[in-house]
Amino acid sequence: MKQPFSRLFGFNEKQEEIIEEELTNQEEVKQIAIADIVPNRFQPRTVFDQDRIEELAQTIRTHGVIQPIVVRKRDGKYEIIAGERRWRAVTSLGWEHIPAIVKEFNDSQTASIALIENLQREGLTAIEEAIAYAKLIDLHGLTQESLAQRLGKGQSTIANKLRLLHLPEVVQNAILSRVISERHARSLLALKDEALQLQVLEAIEKDGLNVKQTEEKVKQLLEADESEPEKKKATRKSYSKDMRIAMNTIRQSVDMVLKSGLHVDTNEEEHEEFYQFTIRIPKK
Repeated sequence: MKQPFSRLFGFNEKQEEIIEEELTNQEEVKQIAIADIVPNRFQPRTVFDQDRIEELAQTIRTHGVIQPIVVRKRDGKYEIIAGERRWRAVTSLGWEHIPAIVKEFNDSQTASIALIENLQREGLTAIEEAIAYAKLIDLHGLTQESLAQRLGKGQSTIANKLRLLHLPEVVQNAILSRVISERHARSLLALKDEALQLQVLEAIEKDGLNVKQTEEKVKQLLEADESEPEKKKATRKSYSKDMRIAMNTIRQSVDMVLKSGLHVDTNEEEHEEFYQFTIRIPKK
């Protein structure tokens, strides 16, 4: 069942009624030039199934656009709030105009509507879902738990999706293009070394590994890492109490930031004279 706007975006009941009424008010439908319309900058769906777009285009060719798209005026153009698939289908038909409802929504409302509309549909990849969750958390200052409650999902579901954003960009692109599944990707998270993650990704693509085979390969790499030379292990055990406390404090702090939903890249390197933590926090 579709969640109400007020619950998802924090709108009050009156605002919700206005939005629902305006989104469905057929009297405000206008014919807008295709050339004057631009995609939603907050659109979480980055990959559109061209076959599905063509099917929709054929339906529109026969029956017309039954449900208008929703747009807002911005920078001399009309930015799509909802209905990008319809806009793409009509564009592919070479039509010059499309029926649309013009709304006055701010960035937060526009982003929220686009994100929620797509999350309620099927077909998003796990990475697109994760990006949508991360944006909603950032837009509304939510925790993973509160977002899960608003969307009617388990907190672990949200957390597992967000963890995928810690994978290398190459792996994320493989998920986006559906080269690997979410379960393949989640097995790679057990490997902290990016080079090893890419090594396993290459094996999945080259040898067609299924999820179970991927998990077995990851397990082998982890066991090999645990059986490293005793000298290195002895070095680790020689850390002073103060140093161990400092290292654990840093790791716990990073974990707290990750649990809040912020994407932070971390790396640990052991040198002869010191132990180095590198933490990269994206500006956007």
